[in-house]
Amino acid sequence: MFGYVMYVNDCPAKSDVDNCLLSQQLGRFAFEPLNENALLGPAVTTLKNLGALYRESVVDRNQWWRLFSCVWLHAGLIHLLANMISLMFIGIGLEQEFGFLRIGVLYVLSGLGGSLMSCLNQVESKPTVSVGASGALFGLLGAMLSELITNWSIYANKCAALSTMVLVIALNLAVGYLPHVDNSAHIGGFLSGFLLGFILLLRPQYGYVSRRHIPPGYDVKPKPKHKWYQYLLCVMALIVLIAGFAIGWAKLKNGDTIEISPHHVN
Repeated sequence: MFGYVMYVNDCPAKSDVDNCLLSQQLGRFAFEPLNENALLGPAVTTLKNLGALYRESVVDRNQWWRLFSCVWLHAGLIHLLANMISLMFIGIGLEQEFGFLRIGVLYVLSGLGGSLMSCLNQVESKPTVSVGASGALFGLLGAMLSELITNWSIYANKCAALSTMVLVIALNLAVGYLPHVDNSAHIGGFLSGFLLGFILLLRPQYGYVSRRHIPPGYDVKPKPKHKWYQYLLCVMALIVLIAGFAIGWAKLKNGDTIEISPHHVN
């Protein structure tokens, strides 16, 4: 996707060739000047045209698809590499454990939650453009925390695992307060992923054995597949998630805002 964005951007055709970075080596894939994009990427107008999150386009022009499309765009090569390295460390283990379908749904919905929060945080008097997958990545972090909570009984070193997870999440959220980072997308993605983890990442409780694996003739009373509190957390998380998306959507359509942090990339 990033290659297509750079192809459409075509810096040498739209500005002075000498100003474009690596124009001789990359041709139309050359990067914009550093004073316009320090992350080695396209122009802001290119990102807007290809689906970046821009409040005016979403609210006034009904381009709601931008809430999804912005997740697949990146401000530059450095931004892309940072997101991909994070995805490699966070996503691969989760996908191996829970499968492509569940983690894929979690990733996309967390990205939507991050985009919705980001758009609500954009002030019309200071229009900004937001792109990136960090909301979805923070959703994976949130899901890891809720997975630890809902599957508490199967973990051996519970306190150590919880402390480590909280520390990692706190450090990543702290990075969001650096200049030009869209922490609202991080928070929205994290909250969405946290709730989705209770719904999508349930594990059987410790000691559960499926009836299919009990040999004939054995009088064994199997444990329930899940504990009662897992079902309770699942239902509560589903209600809160639906309510949160509905309220956020209604606020956005009404033109309301929630001030959290400045934007640019996420």
